[in-house]
Amino acid sequence: MQLIAPSLFFETEFSTFCDDYIHNDPENAEYYLDGQSNFAHYVQRLLDEEQGINLKTGYVPCSHYWLVNSDKSIVGVIRVRHNIDSDFLRLEGGHVGYDIAPAFRKLGHGKTMLKLALLKAKALGLQRVLVTVDEDNIASRKIIVSCGGELESIEMGKVFANLLARYWVSC
Repeated sequence: MQLIAPSLFFETEFSTFCDDYIHNDPENAEYYLDGQSNFAHYVQRLLDEEQGINLKTGYVPCSHYWLVNSDKSIVGVIRVRHNIDSDFLRLEGGHVGYDIAPAFRKLGHGKTMLKLALLKAKALGLQRVLVTVDEDNIASRKIIVSCGGELESIEMGKVFANLLARYWVSC
């Protein structure tokens, strides 16, 4: 398993990843649909975001990575925000957000991906990162704790009105 930057060489694999979401987790597929309609533009947008280019209002520079297995399948994606300098990120978004493709869930890949992403965060100069998760998402909470996450608090989200567990994880 390795984390790679988004790449045009993975268009077929990304399409498979997106189809998995569309068919097995449609509620969370929306974020990836742009990659289906215009893959080159989607990849460039992700790469630009890392450089702080053309950021939407309220966005911060963010490195995107794809967890790829030995078959070159995209198992998951993870985002490492370079800072949390907005009210939304400080409360709800945190430094790290990740998704495991439905076909690859419950196989330990979330833990692998988060551990690898912590190394990327450290390379950015971050000493610790805030990782937030829906309070009732027990699987993700276990992943965060297994990577050294320490629960800071449970808070009600303002943008997404649900309870969030907020963890700090050392890099």
